[in-house]
Amino acid sequence: MTAAWVRRGATALAAARTAIGVAALASPALIARPWVGAAAHEAPARVLGRALGGRDLALGLGALAALARPAPASAALWVGAGALADSLDVLATRAAWDELPAIGRWLVAMSAGGAAVVGVAAAWSLIAGEAADES
Repeated sequence: MTAAWVRRGATALAAARTAIGVAALASPALIARPWVGAAAHEAPARVLGRALGGRDLALGLGALAALARPAPASAALWVGAGALADSLDVLATRAAWDELPAIGRWLVAMSAGGAAVVGVAAAWSLIAGEAADES
């Protein structure tokens, strides 16, 4: 895996996170529905959806800004922070598994889990690439 491919993949992940954040801020029920089902249109779920949107927007924009610079360590931190957030989303989903809509819980677990794996791999590769450049 070349450094350029890793950066492109991390940039695509950050751009997707940014887009999800914007979508959640604009339409929080859309983002909350897989997690909470029909309750997504109620005020508490909309607040949760917007809060998640703000988190994803901040993480995505931070990662995009860091990836635009040549310092891989900074980018790795932002990408890694996004992977941590995605991992925690999976754990939160797993903790309430039986209480969540069947299709939605799988959608959240698979998308957040996949993003977490890709994020960890990208962060690790960015750090490894920087270490190799210093050698």
